Amino acid sequence: MKVFEVIPGHSPVVLAQPHGGVFVPEGIFSRLNARGQGLSDTDWHITRLYGGLLDGATVVRSNVHRYVVDANRDPGGMSLYPNQNTTTLCPQTDFDGLDIWLKGQAPGDDEIAARREAFHLPYHEALRAELDRVKARHGVAILYDCHSIRSTIPFLFEGVLPVFSIGTNDGLTCDQLVEETVHLECLSEIEYSTVLNGRFKGGWTTRHYGKPAEGTHAIQMELAQRAYMEEKTPWAYREDRASGLRAVLQKILKNLDRLARSGEFNT
Repeated sequence: MKVFEVIPGHSPVVLAQPHGGVFVPEGIFSRLNARGQGLSDTDWHITRLYGGLLDGATVVRSNVHRYVVDANRDPGGMSLYPNQNTTTLCPQTDFDGLDIWLKGQAPGDDEIAARREAFHLPYHEALRAELDRVKARHGVAILYDCHSIRSTIPFLFEGVLPVFSIGTNDGLTCDQLVEETVHLECLSEIEYSTVLNGRFKGGWTTRHYGKPAEGTHAIQMELAQRAYMEEKTPWAYREDRASGLRAVLQKILKNLDRLARSGEFNT
């Protein structure tokens, strides 16, 4: 199994998909408890959801499940959300705060370092290479980080998550026009709820690569899974729900592509 896959494109938009993979090496899978083996915290169907929405978009996706290593966490282990519940680079618990490992089988420091080198680093080397390639071609790159999550997870947030949770680390990771392009399109879709820089402000990927002064703009989209699938096992994709959501996502991506090609913001 490849750690990651790259579909190179000609658009200035790069789609990162760090959490859609479900590959867990057998030597690790056998150490997960029954809850962990359910892989419930997957960004289910994320590749299918975004597939074909923007002609020429580059896609960089991890095939490795986040329980092995989380490709959207700080490789040094620093928390992205201090004083809030979250999961770590190599998670000890799931999103409900419950153990995912058999007793005594959670990875220690040396194993975490090895997983980081084997799985986290190669994914980000590939993502960096594609962003550099796109920026060399267009003078600008927009990294759109694709995520999804269950709508209700009391361990992580109160209440029900909006369908669209947009993250730009309070406007630091992209030009204001990039943020507005996404946010205003979401607000115009009145059947879907939206929040900007709420509980999810953008993970390590968004914060690490988003350097608008250098021509790389990063924005994270966290989607509530109820908008396109069933939020319980077997996590079925719902075409009747997904079709409407895909139409909105297509508008967002096409608008970002046009914006990046327009030269409207400084690079």
